[in-house]
Amino acid sequence: MKSQDVEKTITEYLKPIFGFALKRCKSIHDAEDLSQEIAIRAFRALLVKDDVADMGKFIWTIAHNTLSNYYRDAAKSMVGVSVDEIAELIADPCSEPDLDDNTEAIHRLQTEIAYLSKLQRRIVIAYYFENRRQADIAKELGIPLGTIKWHLFEAKKELKRGMETMRNASELKFNPIKFDSYGMNGYVGKKSPEEFFRSALSQNICYSVRNEAKTVNEIADDLGVSPVYVETEADFLAEYGFLRLEKGKYLVNFLISEPTSELLTMQNDMYRRAAALFAKDLYDELTNSGILDDPDIVCNQTDKPVSLTESPRADRNFLLWTLIPYIAACSGEKLMDRHISFEEVATYRPDGAHNIYNATVVPIHLTLPEDYVYMKNWSGPMWNVSGGRMLWQINSEWSDREPPTPNFSEDVKRVLSLYRREEDSALSKDEYAWLAERGLIKTGGDYDGNFKSSWQIVILSSNEIRDKLLAIGERIKVKYQKDFDALKAPYVEAMLKSVPAHLRKMKQYELQFLFHSDGWFLLHCITVLLKNGKLKEPTKGQKKSLTTIILNR
Repeated sequence: MKSQDVEKTITEYLKPIFGFALKRCKSIHDAEDLSQEIAIRAFRALLVKDDVADMGKFIWTIAHNTLSNYYRDAAKSMVGVSVDEIAELIADPCSEPDLDDNTEAIHRLQTEIAYLSKLQRRIVIAYYFENRRQADIAKELGIPLGTIKWHLFEAKKELKRGMETMRNASELKFNPIKFDSYGMNGYVGKKSPEEFFRSALSQNICYSVRNEAKTVNEIADDLGVSPVYVETEADFLAEYGFLRLEKGKYLVNFLISEPTSELLTMQNDMYRRAAALFAKDLYDELTNSGILDDPDIVCNQTDKPVSLTESPRADRNFLLWTLIPYIAACSGEKLMDRHISFEEVATYRPDGAHNIYNATVVPIHLTLPEDYVYMKNWSGPMWNVSGGRMLWQINSEWSDREPPTPNFSEDVKRVLSLYRREEDSALSKDEYAWLAERGLIKTGGDYDGNFKSSWQIVILSSNEIRDKLLAIGERIKVKYQKDFDALKAPYVEAMLKSVPAHLRKMKQYELQFLFHSDGWFLLHCITVLLKNGKLKEPTKGQKKSLTTIILNR
């Protein structure tokens, strides 16, 4: 149609369109927006059409389709209106605009449509909302026309049942949980936890199926949201192994901890007692045995500019900040209970990760002892091997490093490669700058003239010194093994009771590392030595290179 003819037609319908919108919207403002949207859509459609046989039918079809989009954004629950009446209204977009339909019931119907299966939902939307012929829908979906008719019949029954049922949402609808922290045991992939648990919706879906498997519709009822959104997010989480899908139901496949005051107090007391035994003896032997002066323990950390003529040795306090956590984590491995292997409980993920994830939900009201030790900015222990060497590290509230990213493994490989190369020849200026930015190295002088580099981290230059250090830790763990077993027995029992049955094996695997490569144990060892004055706070210049070690593997 010509533009002037379209304008004339739309002008004639503006008042009826506004009346149509006003009757179906909650406010005049919404009605103005809706009527404007209808007019714009009609105007655009008429510009490209010359064969409109029934202008009224054409305009009101557009009006009803636009109204359907409006309802999708403003769905509201209400029972008591026949689904047959509403379905007929939606199915007949040519109905008179002043029909006294119940818009709230249409909202409810559209909410119930979201609870249909994917196929039925697609058919219902195509037939009722897009006004498409059943034969065309059948052709597009590649299924018989009779099947389309059957699905429409079944969908209508299901909609009627849903309209007559009051859906019960759980507390999550008005009091959603939030993951307070994440942990990962194993190998990181290309994605960070924030990409998986990217919204309150994804976190609450996981929490909803923590203890029992549920369908998409049951999860949607719990959260008080449309199943359409749950379906998409649940599929994504299942694709990456955070949910298991069995017989149409989802079940969480990673550890979600929801600690109580009692459990956290028990945990704190256990670690405090174990660390007091182990860390004191370890500190005393390291400082009294003379082993810290062994030339195979190399560290030139300095807060001063690097001298071209001297190679200062790091102070003992700095060495202990690295050696104590390393020995606590890695010594006495033969004492560990290893009846569950990592392969049995870890998940392979499409982004290349192979790990066990942990998330923590912290209740609002917790009563904890004054001496409770909080884990702040903690990561690790973390280690990666490349070229026969290993870089081992922890991050804590005392270190000054960025938290690990999905590129952490590649960064470590680069560090170890540069360390190996620098043993034989100088690195490039950019490579030194990259290492210095991470606090791993300091340089002095002029790169193109008199120049010197100094590694700021601890390096164990032989297997012999590594074995001597770990032997100290093992002797102490053997000495206190019965004490450790007695301390952890009630804690292990309580922890397993707090975990859903299908995840207990995963939790048992992690509990095998108690008092070994266990971040809480390392944290308590550091804390107890700081409190009794044996360890001193690191200097500002030491924080970037703190608790980082390179050794032969």
